[in-house]
Amino acid sequence: MPAVTDSALDDVPFLRRQARTQRFTLGAPKQFRVAPDGSRVLFLRSASGTDPRHSLWSLELDSGQETMLVDAAELLPGDEDLPPEERARRERARETGGGVVAFDVDDAFTVVTFTLSGKLYTLDPGTGATRMLVDGSVVDPRPNPSGTHVAYVRDRRLRVIELATGEDRALVEESGDDVAWGLAEFIAAEEMDRTRGYWWSPDGRSLLVERSDRGPVPRWTIGDPANPQQPANVVAYPSAGSPNAEVSLAVLGLDGSRVAVARPEGEHRGWEYLVTVHWSAGGPPLLAVQPRDQKKLTVLAVDPADGSVREVHTETDEQWVEIVQGVPAWTTDGKLVVESAADGDHRLVVNGKPVTPPGTQLRAVLHVGDEILFTASESDPTQVHVYRTEGGGVRRLSTEDGVHIGAGSAELTVLTAWSLAYSGPRVSVLRDGEPVAAIGSSTVDPEIVPNLTWLTLGERGLRAALLLPRGYEPGEGKLPVLLDPYGGPHAQRVLQSRNAFLTPQWLADQGFAVLVADGRGSPGRGPAWEKEIAGKLADVTLADQVDALHAAAEAHPELDLERVAIRGWSYGGYLSALAVLRRPDVFHAAVAGAPVTDWSLYDTHYTERYLGTPQDEPESYRHNSLIAGAGSLSRALMIVHGLADDNVFPAHSLRLSSALLAAGRGHVFLPLAGATHMSPQAEEVAENLMRTQIGWILRELSGDRKEQQP
Repeated sequence: MPAVTDSALDDVPFLRRQARTQRFTLGAPKQFRVAPDGSRVLFLRSASGTDPRHSLWSLELDSGQETMLVDAAELLPGDEDLPPEERARRERARETGGGVVAFDVDDAFTVVTFTLSGKLYTLDPGTGATRMLVDGSVVDPRPNPSGTHVAYVRDRRLRVIELATGEDRALVEESGDDVAWGLAEFIAAEEMDRTRGYWWSPDGRSLLVERSDRGPVPRWTIGDPANPQQPANVVAYPSAGSPNAEVSLAVLGLDGSRVAVARPEGEHRGWEYLVTVHWSAGGPPLLAVQPRDQKKLTVLAVDPADGSVREVHTETDEQWVEIVQGVPAWTTDGKLVVESAADGDHRLVVNGKPVTPPGTQLRAVLHVGDEILFTASESDPTQVHVYRTEGGGVRRLSTEDGVHIGAGSAELTVLTAWSLAYSGPRVSVLRDGEPVAAIGSSTVDPEIVPNLTWLTLGERGLRAALLLPRGYEPGEGKLPVLLDPYGGPHAQRVLQSRNAFLTPQWLADQGFAVLVADGRGSPGRGPAWEKEIAGKLADVTLADQVDALHAAAEAHPELDLERVAIRGWSYGGYLSALAVLRRPDVFHAAVAGAPVTDWSLYDTHYTERYLGTPQDEPESYRHNSLIAGAGSLSRALMIVHGLADDNVFPAHSLRLSSALLAAGRGHVFLPLAGATHMSPQAEEVAENLMRTQIGWILRELSGDRKEQQP
């Protein structure tokens, strides 16, 4: 179904429409679960492209009928009151929606669990009957596979309810606010995409549970200067070189038994990071673990009876071992599924044999059963496709150009497609690779067709997109250039999806030639490409943006290299400030949003992967710091930062601003009261923040750009 037009938004400016629709994602179906008998698909979707409350829906595949099973607005007509752990989980997952934002279901599809405003509900999908089990402060409820019990976290402790009797008890009684049972610690959720802290056994009689102790982690404070009467928020934040939370595992039985999972001998008792856990009927529980330096990833099989572990697979790399979601895992018949980059590509490996062909980069494993469902990129990293294994080979399920996401299983697959040819997603259900149904989407049509030119630039073949104002004709005069990158590792901006270029096109329509380029470190091009940034974040990522700009200007003389600005958020903010500090010969103005300015202030797992620890590599931290070079600023710089940011703390921007002031370097600092690391969601703030940035850039590029004097 194509995106829809909402007449109520006809007179609403684009930036407000974008904020109201959460970047035109509201109304899109998501989080699909496929019934084991192939009869139905459960999913979440908001009622319209402007309603932030998500409800639970069911699609009957025989009839094609969609039914709302849980109406979030009816069940909770007022505002949500979330427990702190749930707010933190949503911040880590960058979840901006409301209502039912997550759900789980037992193997037979007889019990669905979800929360609304911290209350725990169950649903019988057959009858539609809903009941509330716990009135408040519930996080991450999940039924056991047999549908007899529901586990959940409350007050940082894992609890279990027996549905037949209503008995509700904690599985572990342990004092101390620093200890949590069943919650993913900060690093796992923020950097490893692991949001779970417990896993049911296949028979539903026991759980493998994470215990984390944040006691050793430094405490950082986030105040609210706009509301000084409010208490400060004190968080445990593991900055580079400092202690992480202590993480261990235990098998907890519903009968009250408790078996600690052993650690192998060695440094830090074998591992520092618990990357992921897999427990299925195909084999014993699997753990993927890493040491502090991340140069090894070890897969361990656990004996639930005594907690002993044995090594079943190991990957090593002189820089770091990349984490790929969905592995390790067992197939139904007990074959071990892992990712390996030993031969220079990210390969899907089953029982020691590579399955994906050379040159294809595995992105994620989506489901492992009799066959395997996964995403990968072939020679073009701007496209992501969905594949399945089949008879020892591989079959591509997505047939059109674009970016595709999969869910379900290899046999019954929900395929979500994004393309340059249309706005919003198109969602279809495939049985054995053939379409059998569609799931409706009610996203708002932004009514913007990007004026986009696809580019491959320079000797490194940098993937980029150039956007010009709609209606612009060659010969109308040169355009000021605005680079709009993320530019760092682990993320892509240049993808074949129209929705990826809505903001860049709005920027172009303000009178710019907008260049979006992905450099080294971005995914989809293989391990060697990703690891060229090791120890050289500043040098490599900035060089790629400069090279992309110069190569684009050679092919497009309408780009005015005498008027060049750059803007970005998070790593893009770091890169923007870096650009005017180190390459004032190229960049004349920069807006740095939520920038990392001193890498010793950022978290362990991300930072140490690229730079090592501050204790071992002090020169690397100094060289990649913005603060160390603050005195060299000679161009215009605006810094923007949310004062409630618990990922890139406000201290980053405050310290850079202080260093600039001490060096006599003029700049603009725009603090955002109450804003976290996610960009502001309030319509007025979102619109005015963007207009403020662009107005400032246009003034700086049109004015006197002589070097500032200290």
